[in-house]
Amino acid sequence: MKRLLALCVALVIFASCSIDDGEDFTKVFVPVESVEIPDEFELGKIYSIEVNYLRPSTCHSFNEFYYLIEGNERIVAPINYAFEGDDCQILEDKLVKASFPFKVISTNSYIFKFWKGNDTEGKSEYLTIEVPVVQ
Repeated sequence: MKRLLALCVALVIFASCSIDDGEDFTKVFVPVESVEIPDEFELGKIYSIEVNYLRPSTCHSFNEFYYLIEGNERIVAPINYAFEGDDCQILEDKLVKASFPFKVISTNSYIFKFWKGNDTEGKSEYLTIEVPVVQ
């Protein structure tokens, strides 16, 4: 009975805490400007790969990375929250750095394709970097 009461109290507390403060937002891909990545990897090691992108406005905030694995190929793109608001300021040259960990589990080279945006025909363009694995 005490456990049930404690569970009910915990649920009420968590239900009353809301991260939704009425702001509307969408998630948007943001083009990559540059990447800091090693020239080679060592099998079994973990590396921090740093991605640089331009923050479009004061209403944009980093959320996560889109990360697609296809064999030894990785497609990567930063995803931002884009909050709706009248007080958004367009930013010029506001470079943002975000990183993700990468563990080397294969002896084959890795090919990273960092999304740079769409061309005039709407096709995705990528900054492609191949990183060999040494032992």
